Amino acid sequence: MTYNEKLRYTEDHEWLDVDGDTATIGITDFAADQLGDIVYVEVPEAGTPAEAGSTIAEIESTKSVGEILAPVAGEIIEVNQTAADNPEIVNQDPFGAGWLLRIRMTGELPDGLLSAEEYAQRVAEAGE
Repeated sequence: MTYNEKLRYTEDHEWLDVDGDTATIGITDFAADQLGDIVYVEVPEAGTPAEAGSTIAEIESTKSVGEILAPVAGEIIEVNQTAADNPEIVNQDPFGAGWLLRIRMTGELPDGLLSAEEYAQRVAEAGE
């Protein structure tokens, strides 16, 4: 599995790239691998409010359907239409071209976000 050292991770296998008050969000390489071939990505429209812990996107693969939970509160300011139109890009490049959306955050980053090392350890310990 690949981990990007500059990102923060959630227990739900999402990553955040924080730049000022904006967080770019996607799923990890591990999550993309576990899902298998991703065939559908549903993202909300820009301008949609995001409440931390609420569902903000959905990914469907040949194996299952997964919900993406907002790791931060704020407003969705941009979505990756390329990923919605070509969902296989999430499997091919989950940390790059396969990002899902950007949220302008209201408030601080929540406690409990993991570093790349902590996330890798969590995945290994869980036997995932």
